[in-house]
Amino acid sequence: MLTGCTPWSAEDAARWRSLGLWQDITLWQMLEQTARRLADKPALVHGEQRIAYRDLLERSESLARQLAATGLRPLDRVVMQLPNVPEFVFTFFALLRIGVIPVMALPAHRHTEVGHFLRHAGARALFVPERVGDFDYRAMADELRAECPTLEQVFVAGAPLAGQLPLAGLPGEPARAALPELAADEVALMLLSGGTTGLPKLIPRTHNDYVLNAKATGRVAQVDESTVFLAVLPLGHNYSLASPGMLACFARGATVVLAPGHSADVVFPLIERHRVTLVAAAVPLVTRWLNSDVPARHDISSLKVIQNGGARLAPELRRRVRAQWGCMPQEVYGTAEGLINLVRLDAPEDLLLESSGSPACEQDEIKVVDVDGNEVPDGEPGELLARGPYTIRGYYNAPGINAAAFTADGFYRMGDVVRKIGRNLFTDGRKKDLINRGGEKISSDEVENLILMHPAIEGCCVVAMPDPHYGEKACAFVVLHAGRTVDLAGLREFLLAQRIAKFKLPERIEVVERFPVSPAGKILRRELRERIAATLEREQRA
Repeated sequence: MLTGCTPWSAEDAARWRSLGLWQDITLWQMLEQTARRLADKPALVHGEQRIAYRDLLERSESLARQLAATGLRPLDRVVMQLPNVPEFVFTFFALLRIGVIPVMALPAHRHTEVGHFLRHAGARALFVPERVGDFDYRAMADELRAECPTLEQVFVAGAPLAGQLPLAGLPGEPARAALPELAADEVALMLLSGGTTGLPKLIPRTHNDYVLNAKATGRVAQVDESTVFLAVLPLGHNYSLASPGMLACFARGATVVLAPGHSADVVFPLIERHRVTLVAAAVPLVTRWLNSDVPARHDISSLKVIQNGGARLAPELRRRVRAQWGCMPQEVYGTAEGLINLVRLDAPEDLLLESSGSPACEQDEIKVVDVDGNEVPDGEPGELLARGPYTIRGYYNAPGINAAAFTADGFYRMGDVVRKIGRNLFTDGRKKDLINRGGEKISSDEVENLILMHPAIEGCCVVAMPDPHYGEKACAFVVLHAGRTVDLAGLREFLLAQRIAKFKLPERIEVVERFPVSPAGKILRRELRERIAATLEREQRA
């Protein structure tokens, strides 16, 4: 396995193979199997484009040969930051075909995050769009090229700047020399952690474990050849990519429709036009769609399941999904590090409305422990630990972090507080101080470190405040230097100049003289969360 990654033990690997969980096929071979079986069936739809499985395979292989001709080699790392367009799919599979490992950045990431990914991975190339909205990714890429010594090439989906290469106009396809043979137990891609203690960590996923991830979650979600999946959220995220997402669809012969946006005006016409059966969404989107009059104006009778991931969907909203749209809500709860839980579609009413699901694979091991690491009885809250055939054993090149994140016997500490009843999980919050803005995770530490660079600010503490649409937003409590002032607009402008993702920006500022502290001198974040929640409640009543 790639140096810097922690493999499963030989004993575990043999067991997963004997049980048929690891099939020793690559993600490319998984697509190839479906393409041979369903060559003419639509695999991908985007606007007026309808791309059959045969064409998807051929276009991806052609791009693979062109990328290999630029000098990319097996086990090279690259950062891939493309939106939900066909080029994302072609590039993803092309890289997999030649054994190049994509680090899956999201479109919302900016200079600070992408630079971290490039440096930590030692990435040789960066794949970006021309621009999305008013942001020019090409200019960012040029800046990063000057700062990151390993970054040699920038590939652009669109018109490149000088010194960059167009994905659609690479040099002519070379002679059909043999492409490399790949091992299924090698790293295929790297996902990003939620970044609970700062910038995200890199999560190495092998072909064997990620094929299982996609197929196991696809079975639970009942994805089959009749499924039409609408990809609304970024495909670079584990949820939309393989939980069950795009890869489960390609494993089982379904069709993936790429949405150019996530407003109700975009989503529901697509559901009607393409007879969509499955949508993977998140709390803010579900809330907005339920409160919109757009769905009622469209024929959405094809819709069977609305999935929710990232943050728990309240029972009342699950009821409204069934009542207003006539389809099933399905909670998806898990982690890019491995374990994925889904509520079964035939689950009893109480589990359908209240639970966060149960593991996708029978061999997933879960336990709930107290602060001393002892298992707690069913129904008691504690931290969730997971181990299994698709849960990683360590982050990439992070021995210090791995020592804290994994137990000596290989369980991953998920950091979430849950209750377990049998195999069903009920989430109660998070052990780690992490703000969950509609499924986007914000590290308080990271934002605080940047705020403290502001010349007017002496101290800061960023905490979660409740929000009816996103679940949580970030509130910055600040102590100012004497005689200085700062407002929210000024603080946000300052942070944007540090080039972080917009979703991480505080959405309220509270100026205080001092922070509440414990006898040990630690800031009592809980008191600040309670204070802002009470303030919001008073304002709401007023």
